Amino acid sequence: QVQLVESGPGLVKPSQTLSLTCTVSTVDITTAFHYWAWFRQPPGKGLEWIGSVLPSGSTAYTPSLKNRVSVSRDDAKKTAYLEMNSLTPEDTAVYYCAVDKNYVKVRQDPEYWGQGTQVTVSS
Repeated sequence: QVQLVESGPGLVKPSQTLSLTCTVSTVDITTAFHYWAWFRQPPGKGLEWIGSVLPSGSTAYTPSLKNRVSVSRDDAKKTAYLEMNSLTPEDTAVYYCAVDKNYVKVRQDPEYWGQGTQVTVSS
């Protein structure tokens, strides 16, 4: 069973930068050949894909967030990272990480999901 463990601050002030990490907690998976993705779900809204990072380190982002977000990975640590700047209360959401072996599938129906971490943007 693959487990993804997310961590980050639960509360962030407006205009600050959010930093989240997601680590694979099992030794049964080598993530170097996997694709990572980040999603979020604001209260009362649907799930939104934020961005993905490929095994090569290349990245892709949803257009509405690409100017504020950065995703990266460290395969030695089996960890992916999300940074989002210039936060507003509209960025309040549960944030999820995900992993899959397929680039398309990781954006649509990833095989492995983190448990989600609540991020609230408020002063």
